[in-house]
Amino acid sequence: MNKYINRFAILAGCTLVLAACDDNSWNDKLDGFEDITTDKGTSTVEYKMTQVDYATIAGLSTAKAYATEQGASDELKAVGTQGYFTDVIDAESYVPFFLANERFPYFALNNGSYARVTYETVAGQPAEVTGAVSAEKYTVTADDYIAAWESETNYAEAFAPSCTATKNIPAILKNAFADAEEGQYVIVTYNQSLTDPVFGGSAPEEPAFALSNVLGSITVNQDVDIAGYVAAVSTQGPIVADASGAVFAYLPTNNADLKIGDQVTLSTSVSSYNYGFQLPKGTSPEVVGTQEVTYPAAKTWTGSEIDAFVADAMATGASPIKPVYSKFTGKVAVSGNYINIILDGTSVQLSPYGAGSQVKAALTDGAEVTLEGYVVAIASKGKFLNTIVTKVGTTPIVSIASANADAVSRAVTVASTVENAMYVYEGGKWSAKANMTVLSHADYQAMGQRYDNLSGETPKELLPLYLKQTYPYALADEIRYVVYNYYNGSATVVRCAECRYNGSEWTGGFNGSTVVTSQFVKKNNAWVYSPDVEITLPAGRGIAISTLYYQTCVDWVAANVPDGSAYVSSYGNNEYYCGTSAYQGNVDLRASAAKTQYAGYADMTDEEVVALEKKRFELEVFPAALAILHPDAAPTAKGVQPFYTIHFYYYTGTTEAATIVYQVTAPATFEFISCTWND
Repeated sequence: MNKYINRFAILAGCTLVLAACDDNSWNDKLDGFEDITTDKGTSTVEYKMTQVDYATIAGLSTAKAYATEQGASDELKAVGTQGYFTDVIDAESYVPFFLANERFPYFALNNGSYARVTYETVAGQPAEVTGAVSAEKYTVTADDYIAAWESETNYAEAFAPSCTATKNIPAILKNAFADAEEGQYVIVTYNQSLTDPVFGGSAPEEPAFALSNVLGSITVNQDVDIAGYVAAVSTQGPIVADASGAVFAYLPTNNADLKIGDQVTLSTSVSSYNYGFQLPKGTSPEVVGTQEVTYPAAKTWTGSEIDAFVADAMATGASPIKPVYSKFTGKVAVSGNYINIILDGTSVQLSPYGAGSQVKAALTDGAEVTLEGYVVAIASKGKFLNTIVTKVGTTPIVSIASANADAVSRAVTVASTVENAMYVYEGGKWSAKANMTVLSHADYQAMGQRYDNLSGETPKELLPLYLKQTYPYALADEIRYVVYNYYNGSATVVRCAECRYNGSEWTGGFNGSTVVTSQFVKKNNAWVYSPDVEITLPAGRGIAISTLYYQTCVDWVAANVPDGSAYVSSYGNNEYYCGTSAYQGNVDLRASAAKTQYAGYADMTDEEVVALEKKRFELEVFPAALAILHPDAAPTAKGVQPFYTIHFYYYTGTTEAATIVYQVTAPATFEFISCTWND
């Protein structure tokens, strides 16, 4: 909207409030001067939202509560990841939650202050985008592969030509999401081999070394060189410990071969998932020796301690948790392949994460058990503590290999790649989303990315190339949705781009947003959307904002009124077509001064001259000046026609205050409503 605000925030300190005047010699030092005071408690600020701000809004309890009332929780989450508002989560309703939060730099402004916020918005966001960025994630487990291959002895931890992902994933999701709702999206991560496995045996390794001291103080995206040992094992990855701490390593390439006590070295970067630190998928720990393993004293938990731990870990901006060696007692609840432990005093359940057959055999439905292990993550929006079990009762969990010692053969390690796919629950069944693709680790690497994400402008640069290579036979007007990880400067979020092929290249969807600036006002200690604008033009010489507005009036008269120059003084800073004076910062309605300047008034009475000047000011000159100074003033997208209220001063021998009101009925079109000098 009005571009003058930034300039005069610097020149005058505050732009839309009454400002003081030091010069007491207005209008040739005539009587009637009145001192004007300043309300220094209010101001107007300009703020451009960052990508992180959208995520902040999506995480605010006030915004989430309002979105829940509106049935738009998924849409709010999408705004936090996509980095723009929509017609469902509109800026007018949700920006006030941000302005009232201490993360807004000016949240403590006084009542009467204005904030002009620049943001991005998209109209008509497809349901596919909302669903994709709100999708839960599921990684196919060893148990899932066993079920798919229909054998506990001859199976591969990958899909292959004779055991396809398309055939088996719907059944896996049906079991994992028994309460799925229509339109629910899930990103499935799985291993894919181009060849069928040949089942047989395999063997391990050895060497020697000294523990590193890095895991006690890790941060997300930190590059680390670890010399540690395997403290616990699971089908989803081990706990690796060194001299200062421990971390969960997600699905390393040699996970099936790792045993408790293996000494390992590895170099990687630290990531996080489900509120816990982890080493990213695909690391390759090198086994260099073995050692004895002793565990720290196990933490026992009360129900209230668990609730507080989960709430704190899930709080906006909280750091990921490090593995907590813990001891729990509870009741086993078995449902299909899924086992959870019901704990006293809390609705949060313990989930034996990546449990092998030895753990499962020790956990029978309805049994009261005591177990120990590492709490590594918080899953399903706070419902489960993912825990890698080290002991059930008095029985230690030795290793994945020993847990499956009864197997005739484990799957041969097959060459495979990690793939991602989007599945949606529609019509009572799960199916792959045909026109949606999810970038994989290999895709990010092929794009030259160090981490499995994009950032900045890279989606706009790289996704068209990816689509052209991946879909060389695309037809004109074909639409594809690309789901990818995006680093917004603070965290990695899931985004979805709607892309269209125009016959020669892929375009659009990489944001596709419109940049908008809206105004908000603080009233009764709360911020509200206000397209209305209130401006004060103090009377007096040298007041920048008044000089600007009245000089614009003078220049318009000179350029647009027939014989306009005859109305303008020799100094070029006041005119008597309607009386605006950039020199004095007011509207001069002295008929004598007008007649002295313009001979055409000679046959008119003083009352007629003043009435004509008022009418010209109201209907011609001032609306034209406002259109020049506020070229982007327009009705809102929802059809609201904002009011512009201007407080100004006019001079008739004494200085008097007046207020004039206009309504913006079309872009840069100001329709006169009223002026108090007519009262």
